[in-house]
Amino acid sequence: MSGFVSNPVQLFAEVAMAPTKYDVKPEPGDLIEIFRVGYQHWAIYVGDGYVIHLAPPSEHAQAGASSIMSVLYDRAIVKKEELWSVVGNDKYNINNLLDDKYEPRLVRDIIQEAQSLLGKELPYCVFRGNCEHFVTELRYGKPQSRQVRKAVEMGVGFGLAAMIGFGVLAIAADIFGSKDKEKQTQ
Repeated sequence: MSGFVSNPVQLFAEVAMAPTKYDVKPEPGDLIEIFRVGYQHWAIYVGDGYVIHLAPPSEHAQAGASSIMSVLYDRAIVKKEELWSVVGNDKYNINNLLDDKYEPRLVRDIIQEAQSLLGKELPYCVFRGNCEHFVTELRYGKPQSRQVRKAVEMGVGFGLAAMIGFGVLAIAADIFGSKDKEKQTQ
């Protein structure tokens, strides 16, 4: 058999039935990455369609770009909400991003600790204690934020590129400026 499907109706039915990333159901203890405008919000799946997440006052599914204002808050609340309520119209992904680096904690320990924090107001800092730090500490026992690390790397890279660019401009100005001065003195 060549792999060629002669029946277009059968091919359409097979493609329509192919699983998508949203067909993959999260398991308790899975990290959920939610793609907001300009950043990712993170939650941990605790079962029965619910997630627990660290949410500053501006963080909700319909907040849109205004939820980026969470950088102004220094406190956030641990909430348990339905996954679809937190995701809203945004895309999400199951992303156990550090499984290759750290051994995940036992699911019962993850959920027990997450449940014990419900309703608590915790310190919030976009650089040292954001929603991604919160869920990675629950899953791995290590608070980490990949998006903060990327932002810092991009900032350092941008700063370095700007310094190099300004250095090249300064050298060019010096070289061309000195030629202009030579012309003026002649």
